[in-house]
Amino acid sequence: MTMLNEQQLADVSAAIAQVESQTDAELVTVLAHRADNYFYIPTLWAAIVALLVPVLIKLTPLWLSGDELFTVQWVVFVVLAIVLRWQPLMMKLVPRSVKYWRASNLARRQFLDNNLHHTEGESGVLIFVSEAEHYVEIIADRGISQHIGNDQWQSIVDSFIARVKAGETQAGFIECINSSGELLTLHVPATHERNELPNHLVVI
Repeated sequence: MTMLNEQQLADVSAAIAQVESQTDAELVTVLAHRADNYFYIPTLWAAIVALLVPVLIKLTPLWLSGDELFTVQWVVFVVLAIVLRWQPLMMKLVPRSVKYWRASNLARRQFLDNNLHHTEGESGVLIFVSEAEHYVEIIADRGISQHIGNDQWQSIVDSFIARVKAGETQAGFIECINSSGELLTLHVPATHERNELPNHLVVI
């Protein structure tokens, strides 16, 4: 996981505060290492391979007794279940649709957990990143979405995803916050001073 130091976290907070001073939107940023542990994926693959062991052995000149074959299957299952939990390998085994589905669900939970649906004027905006999945989503409450459509957020999201893939998560956050601030200032300018939610980056 990209570890952000205190100065980088402070820079993110300062960028949020700067944006919120110019708009009525309430901005919350969340960084997740990954959206799920996905341990069931390597376990499933290990089980499939272990079940195929008798077929593979039958194609070789080896002959094993029932007990020996059972032992080999268990060894193959245990070894693969452990080895395939190595995150770089495990994430390659997880279907993209599953990764995005889990990350999207976590983003929506974070929107609710951070009370973005209870802001004055329904003005909450969540910038959510899950690093392992290279997933970025911006969720805006109704008070914002009636002024700014999803297509307007998409270029900001695409740019942030490229930053995450390059390992530049903190720089991506600053860039995303500033770009989002330009949209929010244009469509939802500040009408009064308020700060309902914390400005710091939430790391989960």
